[in-house]
Amino acid sequence: MEIRIDDLSSPAVVQLLREHLQGMTLHSPPQSIHALGLEALRKPEITFWAVWQDADLMGCAAIKQLDSGHGEIKSMRTASAHLRKGVATLLMRHILDEARHRSYRRLSLETGSAEAFAPAHRLYARFGFKPCAPFADYAEDPYSVFMTREM
Repeated sequence: MEIRIDDLSSPAVVQLLREHLQGMTLHSPPQSIHALGLEALRKPEITFWAVWQDADLMGCAAIKQLDSGHGEIKSMRTASAHLRKGVATLLMRHILDEARHRSYRRLSLETGSAEAFAPAHRLYARFGFKPCAPFADYAEDPYSVFMTREM
């Protein structure tokens, strides 16, 4: 598996992000969906990566720089054909390495609260993320779980 910075132009990446957004609508009301679309992911404060194995897209993730010491994980998604193959673990290690490289003091995330998000909660907890209060521009929301990790 190879992780590469991606410009979000590949049809496979566009489709995976479309699936990601559609998946969010199954478990959260519209006002509680904080997943970003293509244009938002292309902003300069966001770095987006795709995981490839040869020509097969396996997953993606991004970091949004909130300030010089704080980043946010965005768009973490494993392609359904590649679940339980270590894609998310590989991405989490990469993101944590990048956060250290950027000298972030803290890395945070928002994810859903529904049972469908339980595997994500377990993954983040395994990497040292703990529940926290809303951060950045987020507000308390019963459909959101906020987690953070000191670096």
